[in-house]
Amino acid sequence: MPGRLVALLAVASGLTVANLYYAQPLLSTLRSVFHTGTATVGLIITVTQIGYVAGMLLLVPLGDRVEKRRLVTVLLAVTTLALVAAGTATGFAVLLGASLIAGATSVVAQILVPFAAGLAPDHARGRIVGRVMSGLLTGILLSRTLSSLVSDAAGWRVVYLGSAALMAILAVTLHLTLPEHAPTTAAPYHHVLRSTVRLVRTHPALLRRGLYQAAMFGAFSAFWTTVSFLLTGPEYGYSAIGVGLFALVGAAGAAVAPLAGRWADRGLARPVTGIAFGVGALAFVLAGFGQHAIVLLALAAVLLDTAVQTTLIVGQHTIYRLDPAARARLNSAFIAVFFAGGALGSQLGSVAYHAAGWNAVTALGAVLPVLALLYWLTERRAR
Repeated sequence: MPGRLVALLAVASGLTVANLYYAQPLLSTLRSVFHTGTATVGLIITVTQIGYVAGMLLLVPLGDRVEKRRLVTVLLAVTTLALVAAGTATGFAVLLGASLIAGATSVVAQILVPFAAGLAPDHARGRIVGRVMSGLLTGILLSRTLSSLVSDAAGWRVVYLGSAALMAILAVTLHLTLPEHAPTTAAPYHHVLRSTVRLVRTHPALLRRGLYQAAMFGAFSAFWTTVSFLLTGPEYGYSAIGVGLFALVGAAGAAVAPLAGRWADRGLARPVTGIAFGVGALAFVLAGFGQHAIVLLALAAVLLDTAVQTTLIVGQHTIYRLDPAARARLNSAFIAVFFAGGALGSQLGSVAYHAAGWNAVTALGAVLPVLALLYWLTERRAR
């Protein structure tokens, strides 16, 4: 694969997936603008991730059925319109609806990752997928910083409208640059959807990896959905820019993505996964003490992001080897399962923070990787 194509896929993945996270540092602002409570405004994140799950189940499988370049262009066009609607919304319900649609069509990132896996040679697949995923994960982490800075300088609406402009540019660029990629199946759409469900039953490793990542992504979402409330609260009193700069610390964890791909290529998927679960639990122990110490909170963010990214890369490397002709559908099932965990984590995190503060969030976050670790211990016996 040409290096410039890998770089383009990484940038495109990062820009599209960022749409899911722009609202996280804006929740305090949106709560005031639309006069809602903490738990209610957290619905923006939850609804966006529910839309992403729906897109994973209903749209990503089309990557095996429809020519990928055309599919990507259409989805990005719809994303552009949804973001314009979000940026001009005058009511909370409209913002929720636009977030749902933008979340569903931002699955373009998860069409591009299997696209890269299909083009990569077998011996370097983990490394190339890791590079593309490093772009995607950097987009997740930097989205919060960009959102905070833009919101503070020009208002929260410009965050959505600016992203709409980026999606329009990206649609044109990818349409002109991506090579044509023929479908791998001619089955009718409903058969494609049925076969996605069948893959979950056929490949136990697919469901297991999805559940691993659901636990980790639930913890990740609980942390990043609520940390802005802590940072803007009386303990720290940060502005939107301060929250955005804090998110930059977590972006350091994106550096592990290419390394995780190399570890997977070397057959170290299982031990690396177990270590990542332990690191994720440790991150929330530090986050609990970080309620009064920003250095510990920042270290917790780096460790958590590193752990989540490691399990994600290793998990994708594992599932892409199950059936080369069904990579889009395998990815669809995998991402849908773990984003369902992320949506649940976002909402539970908001409810926990509203009910009992930051300590409740850190307790919730620590339990999830521990549950994944206990399940991981059964893996060899299951085999």
